[in-house]
Amino acid sequence: MSESTARQFIPVNLVTGFLGSGKTTLLQRLLPDPALADAAVLINELGEVGLDHHLMGRIDDTMILLPSGCLCCTIRGELSSSIKELYSRRERGLVPAFRRLIVESTGLADPFPILSTVQADPVLRHHFRLGNVITTVDAVNGLKRPESLKQVAVADRLVLTKTDLQADCSALVGELRRINPDAPLWRAAEQTIDAATLFDDEPRSPLRALPATVDAPHGSIRSFALAFEGSLDWTMFGVWLTMLLHRHGQSVLRVKGILNVAGTPTPVAIHGVQHLVHPPVHMAAWPDADHRSRLVFVVDGLEQSAIERSLAAFLRPAARMRTAVA
Repeated sequence: MSESTARQFIPVNLVTGFLGSGKTTLLQRLLPDPALADAAVLINELGEVGLDHHLMGRIDDTMILLPSGCLCCTIRGELSSSIKELYSRRERGLVPAFRRLIVESTGLADPFPILSTVQADPVLRHHFRLGNVITTVDAVNGLKRPESLKQVAVADRLVLTKTDLQADCSALVGELRRINPDAPLWRAAEQTIDAATLFDDEPRSPLRALPATVDAPHGSIRSFALAFEGSLDWTMFGVWLTMLLHRHGQSVLRVKGILNVAGTPTPVAIHGVQHLVHPPVHMAAWPDADHRSRLVFVVDGLEQSAIERSLAAFLRPAARMRTAVA
């Protein structure tokens, strides 16, 4: 899939985070932004969103249209059914022709089933594609539940909330960086959050935000990055990744990277969450002068050395791999 082809599909962005971490508050803050005027938002409980004072027009008992043009809806029944019904209304001209879908999950939700819904359903994947995952983290309560650790691990964007109530967040930020070192992070109370930037899911170098070193892993969850020179065989890499996820998908919380593929002048971006792999995207150009292949892993209980050895066995002999962050 090329970048231009990917843009023809409607991106589905997931806003997740543990109970009380500020997902709804973040959406309330962002929905008036003109960048989301052509978005639809699927939320779990419309009554909890508190958007009635912004109400422009009620379409029915599950849908309201905001002054910005954003359409907000209640998830009714299964997620796939709600998305199909919303798309059907779009095609029949009953709701605005939204070009982005935002799904707010429940605080206890595992992000993986929500993401897999879009890609596994044959009807949905004909019209929609996976966008990025935005995870809110409560600065007061931190990461006290296993669900919140997984939500952070799979995130493409992190938003630290309630920082006005917690003066020193350095320890929590350190935890977030150990679990997910490359996701851009915003502090909601102190920073202006631009919706266009937050929801932007254009593929970029996965090493753009990696620190020079990473501290000890958070429990059994660890993150590391690999970089290797030389072009690789796409078929062999695909076989390797398929085998890795088939055997260890539950433990590979996230893999993301750009690859120097033999016979392709520009990089191929890949992104996977557990057993789910997004369609690869052929980027228009390299993001910088560094043309090495680069992969970022967030794993639970897997040894970095085991992944390195198995990958090295599938790479072309000329390729030289080194650990960028361990």
